[in-house]
Amino acid sequence: MEGQDYYEFLQISPNAEAETIHRVYRFLAGRFHPDNPKTGDPQKFTLLTQAYDVLSVPERRADYDARNKKKASEPVPLSTSIDFMDSLEGEVNRRLVLLALLYIQRRTSPYTPELSLSEIERRMGVPRDYLEFTTWYVQNKEYIIRSDNADFQLTVEGVDFVESQRAINPVLDKLLTHWVGALNKLKPTKT
Repeated sequence: MEGQDYYEFLQISPNAEAETIHRVYRFLAGRFHPDNPKTGDPQKFTLLTQAYDVLSVPERRADYDARNKKKASEPVPLSTSIDFMDSLEGEVNRRLVLLALLYIQRRTSPYTPELSLSEIERRMGVPRDYLEFTTWYVQNKEYIIRSDNADFQLTVEGVDFVESQRAINPVLDKLLTHWVGALNKLKPTKT
């Protein structure tokens, strides 16, 4: 039951008013109460009681909402949807995603176009060991450079490569087509 979304469980909006929460609780309590021979469910009744105890008290609800908002804002690493581990294809995907991340950073933050290696690791969800060869390769192709602070940034050649390859590479096209949503989820963390 840990990590359960109470709003989803109650099938109500996070903006629901106290009256709505109470009404839904009473309805579901009748359905899930262990004494109900047809639809009783002790586990769901316990979860329902926990949800109501949190959402019916304004201070507890505010704390719950703040905790869930923080969890929701943590990005899902790109490695959950893109294969970075398969030998050659994984390496090519790492290069493309690295270039796409730097392209997005340059387009959206022209005065701070750099990303640190640790930020790239976090966004991609791969360990630094897997990025050593990748960064070496794209740096020697002159698609990226290291800034004075050792962070990476995309070069003009890198921009040209990304834009020319977008139409023929599905991974790159997907990243750049959905870059606004991806960027919102992958904003750099303040360190």
